[in-house]
Amino acid sequence: MIELPVIPSEQQRNRAGVPKRPDWLRVKLPIGPEYAKVRKLVDEHKLHTICESGNCPNMGECWGAGTATFMILGNICTRSCTFCAVATGRPNEYDTDEPRRVAEAIVLMKVKHAVLTSVNRDELKDRGAEIWYQTVRLIKEASPATTIETLIPDTKGNWDALERMISAGQEVVSHNMETVERLYRRVRPQARYERSLEQILRTKRYGQRTKSGIMLGLGETQDEVFKAMDDLAANGLDILTLGQYLQPTKMHHEVIEWIHPETFAMYKEEGVKRGLKYVESGPLVRSSYHAEKHVHV
Repeated sequence: MIELPVIPSEQQRNRAGVPKRPDWLRVKLPIGPEYAKVRKLVDEHKLHTICESGNCPNMGECWGAGTATFMILGNICTRSCTFCAVATGRPNEYDTDEPRRVAEAIVLMKVKHAVLTSVNRDELKDRGAEIWYQTVRLIKEASPATTIETLIPDTKGNWDALERMISAGQEVVSHNMETVERLYRRVRPQARYERSLEQILRTKRYGQRTKSGIMLGLGETQDEVFKAMDDLAANGLDILTLGQYLQPTKMHHEVIEWIHPETFAMYKEEGVKRGLKYVESGPLVRSSYHAEKHVHV
């Protein structure tokens, strides 16, 4: 096993025994004219972004650069994952006009690379696949030069829905594993590790560039991360993102440890050694962070 720094030490824990956030995880508050412009467009078009719903630490940087990750199919998820800040419950009827509004906003924002994600809609027979398809299609019609990454949910083995989701012309298809196999029951109770791997494999066989993400600091071991990398490489994954888990509220899964930046650097090297084409690895890395780089790797 490769020995690298692990945070926190006992001196870095608060009175409740919870590790304090280290200095390398500090981020700037979202400010500036470009941030304000994106904020205005998102509000005017009544759009949801995972930047807000997921409490992303990079929102200031990304919005300041004039980019955002749009979340379609509403902002209420049918899953109850213990890591996620998105609201859980019974979703409203989806908005069939949403694809048009997203496409129009992307044109107004002059987005060169768009990232789309969504909540899980397990109550829908097609898992929301038609809205996915129409959103990508309308973006391509309105802004042909815009490249697209779709971060799609688990289709629960509905492979017809998967094919519809990924067949509209997007350049990258992502599906996050989120954590290692042992922690699935606690972190993703309504998901299955093997099923997510199969979804990635089927996406690759369809001819798409594939991408996934894993959060670290949930209690996984180094060997478990290596095994996840091996499993992903064996199932056709091209791009992997690794980032530090941040606990959204006290009701969510606790942070077990803060992973040192040197450990993230080691994982990046290990992922490439194990057959992945590209690994984005760092404490503040999230699925859509620097996503524009992943179109051509």
